[in-house]
Amino acid sequence: MPTSIADRDPLASHEGLIQIDARGHRCPVPSLRLRRALDAAPPGAEVEVLADDPLARIDIPHLVGVLGYRMVLSETVGGYLRFRVLKTPRSTPGGEAPAS
Repeated sequence: MPTSIADRDPLASHEGLIQIDARGHRCPVPSLRLRRALDAAPPGAEVEVLADDPLARIDIPHLVGVLGYRMVLSETVGGYLRFRVLKTPRSTPGGEAPAS
């Protein structure tokens, strides 16, 4: 039995990637898990979310925009959604970069 996303989907993994498997969960769980992971991640980290709730197609890009991070991947793979988000170093909540 697979124990990680990488076991089920070899394209989903690379070193340093934070992975969230929210398949089987409905709104707002995928977005909440992404938010929690981004809050804990260091700047420059990539967080990947797998979801099968159709509303994630709307909710996750919206959350990423509000937080000011960058969506680097958004695709449908084998009946589920895959999003990869880059926590940009200068991002702050609300999408505003700090004054320099």
